[in-house]
Amino acid sequence: MKKILVMGTGGTIVAKSTHMGLSPDEDSGVMQKTLDAFRSYYDIDYKGIMNLDSSNIQPEEWQTIAAYVFESLKTYDGIVITHGTDTMAYTASALTFMLQNLNKPVVLTGSQLPLAHPVTDAVTNLSLALSAVDNEIPGVSIAFHHKVIKGCRAVKVRTMGFDAFESINYPYLAEFKLEGMRRQQCFDWPKGVSGGSPTLKSALSGEVFLLKLIPGSNPHIFDALVQQGYKGVVLEAFGLGGLHHLRRDLSEKIRRLIENGTSVIVRSQCLYEQSDFSLYEAGRKVLQSGAVQAWDMTTEACVTKLMWALGQTRDVCGVRDIFETNYADEITLSVQ
Repeated sequence: MKKILVMGTGGTIVAKSTHMGLSPDEDSGVMQKTLDAFRSYYDIDYKGIMNLDSSNIQPEEWQTIAAYVFESLKTYDGIVITHGTDTMAYTASALTFMLQNLNKPVVLTGSQLPLAHPVTDAVTNLSLALSAVDNEIPGVSIAFHHKVIKGCRAVKVRTMGFDAFESINYPYLAEFKLEGMRRQQCFDWPKGVSGGSPTLKSALSGEVFLLKLIPGSNPHIFDALVQQGYKGVVLEAFGLGGLHHLRRDLSEKIRRLIENGTSVIVRSQCLYEQSDFSLYEAGRKVLQSGAVQAWDMTTEACVTKLMWALGQTRDVCGVRDIFETNYADEITLSVQ
């Protein structure tokens, strides 16, 4: 029987109706009663470490969660983290980088309806998450609506549907069907870069900005980013990775930004498939500016990896090296 810690952070799963709308209201009695139904299959402990709408879970909370997980790995066979859905993919991706060389499952889950709702999806998702630990699904993952998704490949794609998350440019780690959990056997435990025992590397930088380009974006926005002290920018460009350079030359501003010590990561606005800046002149100007292309990484992975990279080094070349390293299949380097 697996010994599992269920770690609560708030979110819809424990939400109750208030005069201001749904709000997390951690009640261990409700959660404990739900978990009691699973205790004949697993040895479960429950601990609520925070009680927040996931919109309020920020880098400081990621560090708190990572520290609790790291300490708990010594005692438990795996960790299930209940979390609001809105920023769950960001948290899962951040934990992927902060918890290096994981050798036990860390599974995030939540729900689109509260536990107390008569047709809640919370119980099914909790069951899936516990099963993911029992089946030793590797690394950090999200268990939701019968699917287990690698944490650094997950994106929330629906606001109201129960199938809220998709795996982007990567197969599901497992799916739950009539015959039970169907695990993709080809997936193994993430080895990190150095290998060895699990390591907590939780230093992060909040000085990261995400900018989505539109036709006619004003190049002076990059001057404002320098003035605001940002040390990293994730830029979402068009298609395979293009940006305009006629009349409003963005590539020159990007080059100056990098020369001033700000790391710039550029990804496509398209959700699926990879960027490739080498095919068009507009894309090659991006590469010539010194920006790093993100290939097939999700926006959530780009943002959290950049925050984590800047927590390890402020050197632009050092950040580039980190982005060109595959830590947990967050990037498909073979596309290069």
